[in-house]
Amino acid sequence: MNEIQARFKLARPGFQLEVDLQLPAVGVTVLFGPSGCGKTTLLRCIAGLEKTSQGRLVVNGSVWQDQSQWVPVHKRPLGYVFQEASLFPHLTVWGNLQFGRKREPKAKTSDLDQIIHLLGIGPLLERKPERLSGGERQRVAIARALAVNPKLLIMDEPLAALDHQRKQEILPYLDRLHDELSIPVLYVTHSPDEMTRLADYLVLMSRGMVLASGPVRELLTRLDLPWAQSEEAEAIVDATVAGHDEEYYLTFFDFAGGRITVTKRQAQLGQKVRLRILAKDVSLSLRPLEDSSQLNCLPARVVELEGVANPGKVTLKLDLQGVMLLARVTKKSVALLDLRPGSPVFVLVKTVSFVD
Repeated sequence: MNEIQARFKLARPGFQLEVDLQLPAVGVTVLFGPSGCGKTTLLRCIAGLEKTSQGRLVVNGSVWQDQSQWVPVHKRPLGYVFQEASLFPHLTVWGNLQFGRKREPKAKTSDLDQIIHLLGIGPLLERKPERLSGGERQRVAIARALAVNPKLLIMDEPLAALDHQRKQEILPYLDRLHDELSIPVLYVTHSPDEMTRLADYLVLMSRGMVLASGPVRELLTRLDLPWAQSEEAEAIVDATVAGHDEEYYLTFFDFAGGRITVTKRQAQLGQKVRLRILAKDVSLSLRPLEDSSQLNCLPARVVELEGVANPGKVTLKLDLQGVMLLARVTKKSVALLDLRPGSPVFVLVKTVSFVD
């Protein structure tokens, strides 16, 4: 069975965890929510670091915990990456990797070579941790977690201790792991940037409970969830580089809902990209604006509307040939345009961000 079943109840003074999840055993599942909502506690339950009397954990058909069975931490085939790298200071990078492999002595050397290549740590193998940057130490920590040939990789805010520059240094390597490794990843963060960049599947948590879980593109555009009503409300669009206009210094991205034009990007034709479009950067019209400086004008249909905390604003969910976007407009605009579910509109996209 290609899934992860995680059901736990855990009571602590002033806090209670109660979750029942069925997660895909492929790609990156991001556990997202504010500090103290139970993300790390859930990871610790999955890893076996928190022993619960009421719990069940099944990973790809293998039972790690139920009422009659408990697989101890050291026998669970998982890798765990913490906020701090916690490398052994007296060992070189190579020594740290070899220490990790003691849990899985049958792991192939070729597998470790692949990990070293993916994380770009080949030139660092003879260094000790004191001679590594924060980003380099964390890449080594990830490599050490992968060296045990895990069936599940757990990452608990691995970038939280890094400054912006170091985060930007390590994110491309996380992208490579996402694209090239087949093992499932559970990734905890409270950073919207990390969530929208890395997540395939999303679990929204609050006060020890799961608000919702599902594919990230679906959850981000659900108007009944707090995220879609926040100032950061956004949608993710998967697109392909369709061409460049050298004269006007533009790049074209095609997706199911049409074409998006932006200032020229260094990207190859056919390259797959993930775009982020904020609700506040989308406006609406009842007809195409041919005499406008706006380059991105796409036909769509209103799916639903929802008020927000600001009494003068409304969030709309829009369907562009099966791709969902959000728009944040004034209540007066909704009335003037007579917008309602099913209304045909033209979407004007003012700004596009790139997940790279």
